[in-house]
Amino acid sequence: MRAVGWMVLLSVALLQACSTLPPSTDKVATHHLAPAKDTPAAQYAHAEVNAHGQQSGFRLLTLSTNALLSRVALADHAKHSIDLQYYIFANDMTGHLLMQHLLAAADRGVRVRMLIDDNNFDDKNHLFEAINLHPNIEVRLFNPLETRNPSLLSRATQFMIEWQRLNRRMHNKSFIVDNEVAVIGGRNIGDPYFDAGSDTHFRDLDVVAIGPVVPQASAAFDAYWNCDAAYPLNKLAKTDMSNERLANVRETLKKDARVFAQSDYAQAALDELPQGPTADKRGEWFWGNATLVADQPEKIDTSRDVPALRIGPDIKAMLDGAQHEILATTPYFVPGEEGSQHLVSLAQSGLSIKILTNSLASTDEPAAHAGYVHYRKALVEGGVQLYELKPQSGQSQQSTALGKSSGISLHAKTIVVDEREVFIGSLNMDQRSKLLNTEMGVIVDSPGLAHAISDFFATATESSNAYKVAVDPRSHHLSWSAQEGGKPVTYQREPDATMKRRMEVSLLRLLPIESLL
Repeated sequence: MRAVGWMVLLSVALLQACSTLPPSTDKVATHHLAPAKDTPAAQYAHAEVNAHGQQSGFRLLTLSTNALLSRVALADHAKHSIDLQYYIFANDMTGHLLMQHLLAAADRGVRVRMLIDDNNFDDKNHLFEAINLHPNIEVRLFNPLETRNPSLLSRATQFMIEWQRLNRRMHNKSFIVDNEVAVIGGRNIGDPYFDAGSDTHFRDLDVVAIGPVVPQASAAFDAYWNCDAAYPLNKLAKTDMSNERLANVRETLKKDARVFAQSDYAQAALDELPQGPTADKRGEWFWGNATLVADQPEKIDTSRDVPALRIGPDIKAMLDGAQHEILATTPYFVPGEEGSQHLVSLAQSGLSIKILTNSLASTDEPAAHAGYVHYRKALVEGGVQLYELKPQSGQSQQSTALGKSSGISLHAKTIVVDEREVFIGSLNMDQRSKLLNTEMGVIVDSPGLAHAISDFFATATESSNAYKVAVDPRSHHLSWSAQEGGKPVTYQREPDATMKRRMEVSLLRLLPIESLL
């Protein structure tokens, strides 16, 4: 009895010590600058856009190395402003590389605004706090914990107290330079997203955009930057920082950049870099009318589904407008009962619906897979064609990583309708993206861009790269067909998955967690 009493007293003390986050209403609101007109990028982009009836232009970033160096090149070309918004900005090799180029841009007088979700924010070496000292750089964290370096116990306690708030994250991804060119898509900033890690290598897609869609992206960034959930890092950090610390960080980043420049990865990345990654270099663009779609940041404040705050209705309208075919790529596929039935009804109306997602062996989120398997058989029986990426897909990029990959995992989020209309962005086809996290992307009417993404999909779903899921007509159980060593094979249970992972998913399926996936 006394032990129970001590537990109660301890819980009360912890709850009192972990107060809720105060409002961020005292921060200074800032907004995007007018589109640049005095840079080579601006002059070239304006000429291209004017020649295409004010449509927006897009370049597809398929190779991870190109995606990294395109961001570096854009930062190096910036003259007035850089606004970036990411779910993850990792404190690793590629994160440090981009941080160094952002710091160099700030030294040239470029205003840099960095908005990062707090869920995976890692600043144990205080690099972000140091660059935040620069007069031209400001870092804000979205929906943060109350303290920057909480103990495991205090973190767990705060999650218990504020679960509803802290379970909602900003999943948006954009990189906007001079309000003139933007990178939008599925990639975070970090080694796994640029094929530079030693573990999982994500297969992802971004687009470089110019034209009217870019100011739309800037307006969406401002909405998040100035919202109540965005907290200036200097209001949260408890460490005393000095200009000497910033000078030390400069040296650290320079050293890291030299190590990167001497790596095999850097040489391969330079070899793969095309002539037109940035908006001031001539090259082919895919043109079309485009709309930037983004959830409202207030989405994280509501405990119910408010369609007006999210982009789901825009995506549904796009799907419902299909006449012939829907190709969807999503790393996590948890459609829910309503979504599953809707896809089956579309398939049974005569539409070809093909969906590429991760296999159990390739996914980095077994919990999401546990939600997916609940709907898989009904979808296949209803006419939806499901493909699951192999963990060692032959579609992999050239090995340029610093270490040996333990597998390939799908991370791209795209939809192509009728070989014409495209969505590319941060939205997964799951309940978390629908109801909990905030998301963004672009919807583009462009046969050229649609064809390019369809080619990516076709390659990824070849039998050497993905398993096609079917229902065995005799046993009525699921089967997986593919090619191994040039020969067709069929599996009667999820291929390449370890016993440990199978057991993990089996246990997760028993838990009532679908609304969190």
